Order: sequence, then C-alpha cells, then structure tokens
Amino acid sequence: MAELSWPDIWGRRLERHGLSAPIHDGRPADAVAAMCGAHAQVLSAAELSIGLRVAGATRNDVRHALWEERSLVKTFGPRGTVHLLPAHELPLWTGALGALPAPPNSLPADARLTPDQTHEVVTAIAEALTGTELTADELNAAVATRTGPWATDPVVPGFGSMRPRWQQAIHLAAHRGVLCFGPNRGRKVTYTSPQRWLPGFRPAPAPGALAGLVRRYLHAYGPAKPQQFAQWLSAPRRWASELFGSLADQLHQVDVAGTAAWVLAGDTAPAPVPPHGVRLLPYFDAYTVGCHPRDRLFPATAAQRALSGGQAGNFPVLLVDGTVAGIWHHRRSGRKLDITVELLTTLTTDGHRELAAQVTRIGEILESEPRLTMGKVAVRGHL
Repeated sequence: MAELSWPDIWGRRLERHGLSAPIHDGRPADAVAAMCGAHAQVLSAAELSIGLRVAGATRNDVRHALWEERSLVKTFGPRGTVHLLPAHELPLWTGALGALPAPPNSLPADARLTPDQTHEVVTAIAEALTGTELTADELNAAVATRTGPWATDPVVPGFGSMRPRWQQAIHLAAHRGVLCFGPNRGRKVTYTSPQRWLPGFRPAPAPGALAGLVRRYLHAYGPAKPQQFAQWLSAPRRWASELFGSLADQLHQVDVAGTAAWVLAGDTAPAPVPPHGVRLLPYFDAYTVGCHPRDRLFPATAAQRALSGGQAGNFPVLLVDGTVAGIWHHRRSGRKLDITVELLTTLTTDGHRELAAQVTRIGEILESEPRLTMGKVAVRGHL
C-alpha cells in the first residue's frame, strides 16, 4: 500500500484547488470544476472563492460567467445548498444528485409530501418554468394551479415563517434538472429551467454520473473515506460505502499515517511542491468544507475558534500551509473594505508579507480599497 504523509496531502489539495498558485489563463468555470462546486448561499463568498483561484479574476468576471456567458449555473448542489456549478458538468451533477437516496423527513407526517405528490410537484415546476423566469411567489401560484391548494399549505418551517408544502421538493427539482436560479429581479430571487440556457440538456444516466462525481471528489479532496464523501453530499454512509465498493477497480487504497483511505487508481504521487502559502478563504469555501479529517484541517485552537458545532465554513479562515491558522472578517462601506484578521498562530515575516498580498488581492476581486487590521474578530459565525 502506497503511503502519503499529511504534508503530501495538503500539498496535493492546495495545488488541485488552485490555492498553491492561482490558475493562469483560466476561466471561473475551470476553478469551480476543480473544487467540485462553489458554495453560493452568499454570492459574494462564491465570488471570492473563485477569484482567489483564477489569476486576475474579479467579481464581475464571475457574474459575467454566470449571467451572460452561462458557463456557470446557480442551483441547489451538494447537501441541498446553493452552489455555482460548471454548466458543461450540469448533466453529470444532476444525474448524480438526482440518484441520491431520499433524506429523512423530520416534518410531521401530515405535513410531508407523499411520493405521488412529490412527482406531481416536480412535474408542475418543470412545466411552469419552461421558457420563463418566475419569482418564488409566481412559482408558488403556478404550482398551485397545476396541482391544487394542498401544495401551498403553509406547513414547512423556515426563517421565522411557514413556507408552502410544495417547497419540500424544490431541491429535488433542481437535482432532477428541471430548476435552477435565474437573475434576480430587483431584490427578488427568480427560478428558471436550465434547458433555457443549455439547449438539449438532460441529466446523465445515474451509474456513470455517480462514478464521475466520485472521481472528481477524490481528485480534489482525496485521500478520503466513503464516510467523508457521504458527509460532503449529505448522503447515507452505508450507501457511500457500497458506491465506493462498486468502483473498486477504479480506486486505490493508500496509507495515511496508519489509516487507509481512497484515491483514484494510479493517483498516489505527492504534490510537486510542499504545502505553502498564506490564504484568506471566505465563508463556506469548498476547501474548508470538503477537506477531511477535520481535526487535521482545524488543529488545536482552530477547531475551537473556527468550527461551529463541528461544522466547517461558518467562519472565513486563514490558511497557513494548507491548514487553518486563524479567522477573519470583512466589512464594506462604499469603496472601503475593512479586513480584520485574528491569528491563532505566529506568522513569519514572509507570512505577514503574504497576508498583506492576500488582502490586496481580495480588494481587487471585490473591486474595493482594502485596509488590514490585526485583532479579535467579534462577529459571530454565519448560520
């Protein structure tokens, strides 16, 4: 069994994420493909995640790729959370996500959608979004017209109010390839059909799509265990273990400090350079959320300060040589961008120089004038 040290692994992951050095002559979609999707619940965080990985890119380049070039798609991705995904990979993503086992439903029995109702809602969403963009209220009315008033019963808790019953199926509609986000209409979110932007689009067959997703995940985040893949997707562990077992001829086990984990067959070489660099990653950056095990990524005090109940991504983090060594926060006022960095370790002189360069780069991405302050971050983690 081949052996990989932790420095080998951090070096591989940094290089493959475009974090040891940004991608030159690349596009936003290239960076998003490399990290297996950019979390975009907060779109400015996705813009930072991508901009840090593509040399010279700004938030406007990301917006152009999303709303004009259409090389990115905003939709519900892994864990049912909002992501930017490469448009050319959307058949693979929907083929894989649409094949995941149904998650447990914690709602009371009389509030849940039955399988027949779920099918009816997804079909109604597909019909309603054909050739158009609808706000949430407009889609609500369109679904009710096609199904019946039961679909709009306010039975789903969410952010201090009760949402209509049919919205339990909105993530599934995206995973089945009939819904994605359209451009905002003022302050209102819109939804549309991905077929409007990707003529001929359809989800890929599930077996090949799932195998492709495993390969992409292991390339970006390996070595990894099936349980870690399951956590990344929010899928059952047993299902993930069976999936890895079905792909045994395409995978290879390696020894990581006495523990077995999986990589792609033949992909056992260490990174071309050791892990290096100081990086400022935003909320829910893919590297922070996807890399395991957490106790290695968030050593010692970093786990206490930068994790929230064991969940990664709630705080923007400072990486030093691939692992978390601080947290940070930014506050914008007009063109001014105040960045506060809380160190959980000691930086070298070169480290401080790299940190200053990262602050400058963030200012470029967000098209603002940054100012760095070292000190305690008083802002609570993002929910």
